[in-house]
Amino acid sequence: MDTVDVLVVGSGHAGAQVAIALRKEGFEGSIALVSEEMELPYERPPLSKDYLAGDKSFDRLLIRQPAFWHDQRISLLPGRRISTVHPSEHRVEDEDGRSLSYRWLIWAAGGKPRRLRCPGHDLQGIHVVRTRADIDAIRSELPSVSEVVVIGGGYIGLETAAVLRKLGKEVVLLEAQDRVLARVAGPMLSRFYQNEHRAHGVDVRTSVQLESIVGDRGRATGVRLASGELIAAQMVIVGIGIVPSVAPLIASGARGDNGVLVDAQCRTSLPDVFAIGDCAQHVNRYAAGAAVRLESVQNANDQASVVAKTIVGKQAFYDVVPWFWSDQYDLKLQTIGLSAGHDTEVLRGDPGTRSFSIVYLRNGRVIALDCINSPADFVQGRKLVADHVAVDPAKLADASTPLKSLCPQLAGTISG
Repeated sequence: MDTVDVLVVGSGHAGAQVAIALRKEGFEGSIALVSEEMELPYERPPLSKDYLAGDKSFDRLLIRQPAFWHDQRISLLPGRRISTVHPSEHRVEDEDGRSLSYRWLIWAAGGKPRRLRCPGHDLQGIHVVRTRADIDAIRSELPSVSEVVVIGGGYIGLETAAVLRKLGKEVVLLEAQDRVLARVAGPMLSRFYQNEHRAHGVDVRTSVQLESIVGDRGRATGVRLASGELIAAQMVIVGIGIVPSVAPLIASGARGDNGVLVDAQCRTSLPDVFAIGDCAQHVNRYAAGAAVRLESVQNANDQASVVAKTIVGKQAFYDVVPWFWSDQYDLKLQTIGLSAGHDTEVLRGDPGTRSFSIVYLRNGRVIALDCINSPADFVQGRKLVADHVAVDPAKLADASTPLKSLCPQLAGTISG
């Protein structure tokens, strides 16, 4: 295949979903899905949870079964990394010099895990969590591992630590900031999760700086902190975020910095080139109008739908309330909205019951909720966030009052 109507770069959730959505919207042209991996498109969120734990086989992670792609006339082109984009020619090249021409290009390449740069960063036994191959490598080594250091206190680090404790490993979790989840949640939720992990035996350490990974015969044997302390470990797992995979687009003239910038229809500044998913940077009114990247299945699905509709000539714009989730131990965290920039946190319920919510406000209006084992608040709180409703914090704190009763039908809205 040298020419295709729609070329999708990346076969993660965003890439797979846009191909699926195009067919659902009645698109009859040719579609090709290019992927660096050799696998069929699969879900990534379970990698750090059910798949690492061995509770789900890889087949259960597939977004669609093999026959689907054939039946829907979606060509899968695995094992190819697109290295160059020629927007004026509507053409891309992979690392082997092979060209593909397109009518529309949809960039859904996601990102690569950030790597350590300290001495010892290249030792064996240091792993990241992003692909099936990453988890398979971890699982293959775990039988000979008793002590693990997890670097990074975001969702990936915490989810991985929870699974490793379930598997009976001794775990030390290191976070450079003064609390876990500092980039995505308020201090109240951070304290709760720090306490939960410690109660499950994870040695959570915050405000720590890494000096080096030490090793023997080419394999990691421990982590040395800036304080001089040496923490023994036969495995190191790094979860410190991703670097958006957008270099070919930026090199070809696309706008962007932390990702590639797109408009409300997910168009880049290049002709007939869209970007969606983890690598797409967009202005979001739920982030007070800031340009953000959202790394979530919801964002991937919704942006895929917008692009599919746009290509078939329907009017569509990306403007939805962001939501996320995380499973750790017996805790299901569901987040609605973006809490960055909040000035007030309201506790709703008792954390001791392991079922409660935290409501975030800015200038008296609800901007986000973190709901722990509290699905009703998650569902009912969506409207409060969507309409930026102004609510008395005392009413929000009363867990006996359903959130839906606090959202008047004609609630005023604001854009920031």
